Amino acid sequence: MPTGWQKYLPYVFLALFALMRLPGFNTQGFSLAYALVFCAGAYPRLLHIGWVAVVIFASDMWLNISYDALFTNSQLINYLAYTAIYFLGRAARKQTSVGRMIVGGLLGALIFYVVTNTAAWMVNPQYAKTLAGWWQALTVGLPGWPQSWTFFRNTLLSGGLFSGVIAAVMNSLQATEPEPEEAEEPEEAPEGADSEESAKA
Repeated sequence: MPTGWQKYLPYVFLALFALMRLPGFNTQGFSLAYALVFCAGAYPRLLHIGWVAVVIFASDMWLNISYDALFTNSQLINYLAYTAIYFLGRAARKQTSVGRMIVGGLLGALIFYVVTNTAAWMVNPQYAKTLAGWWQALTVGLPGWPQSWTFFRNTLLSGGLFSGVIAAVMNSLQATEPEPEEAEEPEEAPEGADSEESAKA
C-alpha cells in the first residue's frame, strides 16, 4: 500500500461526500455515494468499505435529526442498493481501467436509481400499481415534485464521473506500490564440495 500522506488521498473523496451532505446542500441525486461504494468494492486495499458505510449512515442520521425525520424503510432500500453496488465493484476489482470503472459507475448508479424508485412506486399509494405507474415513478414522478428523470440524469452523471476520477487516483496509487521482491535462490555449492565432504566422512 502507499505510505505517508498518499494512503489518505482516497479518503479526501469521502470528506467531500460528507460536505456535500450537509443540511441545505441539495444535490438532487448528484452524489459521490455511488462511486465511493463501487470503488470501495473495486479497491478494497485503498478504500475500506467500513469507513464508507460509516459516513453514509452517519450523514443519513444527521440529516434525519436536522429535518426532524424518522428512519424510514426507504433508507433501508437505499442500503440494499448500496450493497448491490459494492458487490458490483468487487466483481470489477481485477479489471480497473478508468474506462471500465466509468461504465461500472454508470451501471451502479442505474441500479441505485431503479431499485430506489421501484421501492417508492411499491409503497407510495399515489402511484398506480401498474406498469404505467412504475414508469411514472421512473420518469416524471408525482405532481408537485421535481421530475424523477432529473434525478436519474444527475445520478448517472455523478456515478460515471466520480467513478472515473476516483479510479484514476486509485490506479496512480497502485502504480507507485513497490514490486514484491523475488526470493533469492540459494546458491549452489561448487561441484567439488560434495566430493570433499564425502572424503571427510
